[in-house]
Amino acid sequence: MIHARGLVQTFHTGQGKKKTEVRAVDGVDIDVAEGEVVGFLGPNGAGKTTTLRMLTTLLKPTAGTATVAGFDVATQSQDVRRSIGYVSQAGSTFSSAIAGDEVMDHGMLYGMSRRDAERRGKELFEQLDLPGLWRRMPKNMSGGQKRRLDIAMGLIHEPNLVFLDEPTTGLDPQARANLWQHIAGLRAKQGVTVFLTTHYLDEADHLADRIVIIDKGRIVASDTADNLKAQVSGDLVDLEVAGDDQVAVARDKLGSIAADLEVEGRHVRGRVQRAGRVVPGLLRDLDAGGVALDSIEVLRPTLDDVFLTLTGRSLRDAEAAEEGADAEEPTDELEGATR
Repeated sequence: MIHARGLVQTFHTGQGKKKTEVRAVDGVDIDVAEGEVVGFLGPNGAGKTTTLRMLTTLLKPTAGTATVAGFDVATQSQDVRRSIGYVSQAGSTFSSAIAGDEVMDHGMLYGMSRRDAERRGKELFEQLDLPGLWRRMPKNMSGGQKRRLDIAMGLIHEPNLVFLDEPTTGLDPQARANLWQHIAGLRAKQGVTVFLTTHYLDEADHLADRIVIIDKGRIVASDTADNLKAQVSGDLVDLEVAGDDQVAVARDKLGSIAADLEVEGRHVRGRVQRAGRVVPGLLRDLDAGGVALDSIEVLRPTLDDVFLTLTGRSLRDAEAAEEGADAEEPTDELEGATR
């Protein structure tokens, strides 16, 4: 469904002789098979949205090639657009329009008859838990309802491939979980291929068959969540000892079986391969050494651990730092600059 090689997107900032080239996407290769749900993961400013916009023909690549649904994004952009559904992060509904009219109008733009657009729209309203909202305005809907309405608009013409850009941003946990069910159902019930951009680690872990991680404009990993986590050096074992005088003994005992050992106050942590098998013996050794524990936690690797292993920094920390510095991907105004 998607085949991209060497995608590059560069922008120029500043004026006159002070112009600086920004390489937002730097040689990206992506393959997505029919029926896959792929999570595209990375911190703000990593190149997620810029890559998505090239794949959906909203931005012409500076270099490289890509085919989407069998069509070239550069030379067959209209065919690509007819073949895909796209749900932007900002949404596409007019707040004061009638929801049903918006969906039907969108369908008719794709060449559907009014009757078929209405039939299909009402089917989607039922499937996406929007019953009774056909005549309601989006401004009078909850955040979760508006996002499901956006998805209905993206699916009205029955595309085989749908792009979802940060679909749950700003939603409360209950609304996010509800929307997850609907996104998972797109493939399970309708056979839709889903390309999902997100910076929520749990969202990618829950929904995606395969995860592609981008950082600083380059793909740094592409595999299933389980395989990516297997690259991390073991489970995290976190010991909290009862007294300061027991820290050294706990460090020695855990250090004999763990890597990446660290001590913070009364906490002693380390990465242990197959921790479930060795923790019982560790507890016996600690007891024999006179170490009393206030707590012990064994944590399986997370996608954030994967990102830390691959890039040397936490995805959450990277995202927070970039948000604090206002380091976002190029805006529409910047895209209008010289390329």
